[in-house]
Amino acid sequence: MNVLNPYEISRVTDQYPLIDLIDHATNSRVRICPERGGIVIGAELGGRQLLYLDPDTFYDPEANIRGGIPVLFPICGQLRGGEYEWEGRTYKMKNHGVARNRPWTEAATGADGSAWVQLTLRSTPDTLASYPFEFELRFTYRLREGALTIEQEYRNLSDRPMPMVAGFHPYFATEGKNLPYVTDAQRYLDYNDGAVKPFEGTLDLTGMKESAALLDAARPEIAFPLSTEAMVKMTYGEEFRYVVLWSVEGKPFVCVEPWTALNEALNDKKGLLQVQPGETFRAELRIACEEA
Repeated sequence: MNVLNPYEISRVTDQYPLIDLIDHATNSRVRICPERGGIVIGAELGGRQLLYLDPDTFYDPEANIRGGIPVLFPICGQLRGGEYEWEGRTYKMKNHGVARNRPWTEAATGADGSAWVQLTLRSTPDTLASYPFEFELRFTYRLREGALTIEQEYRNLSDRPMPMVAGFHPYFATEGKNLPYVTDAQRYLDYNDGAVKPFEGTLDLTGMKESAALLDAARPEIAFPLSTEAMVKMTYGEEFRYVVLWSVEGKPFVCVEPWTALNEALNDKKGLLQVQPGETFRAELRIACEEA
């Protein structure tokens, strides 16, 4: 390590090529797997691992990875019957879209002032069959001063406006499922019964099969405890208007997911971002760990 520059890029192979972003000064390391959806599979910030990862789903190339920080595009959540209608045609699309299971390409890395890697994903005939828009995603994963920032670019390469939803699906390794959340959201949509309910600062996910979406937050940030010793704080662009909470009974994680729109946006045409031809939509998500 250069004592004047604590940042480093390291590479390892664990069935797949992996890229490590390292910040020696804060004892932080972020591990990324481009081949499996450009996913972050580990985020150790300040010496504490924030993320849950089910290794069986990671090593199985046919499985959806349960863990890490999957990328959601151009939808978040599900579509009725796994399909939607656009411009008079019906398309099929799997949950959470076309980006999380496809190999991304490494474009550049750097370790001057931060440790970062830039990954890209372009549309293919396969994605066009599900989502009839040509696109390029360009994500820069940046570790700096013990925090991870995901700098996002969504470029429309088509000749007409591109509707989309952006989001992430972080699996946080928590000690419980009944957590307090520091947010100014006042209500939540309970997908278990479809009802909108008052949000009073905590939500117990124990026994909940479906997720819940926090509504109406004015501040683009949320914080919650990993344990009695550590708090996660996420900040993001104002476009991420919702945070979805979800877990699975018996598994040691809680998902806290910033989304720009809710389930069914491509069907309901609600909350969609519209990227004009040749233009780029940009957004950021920052994840930090603080003492509780």
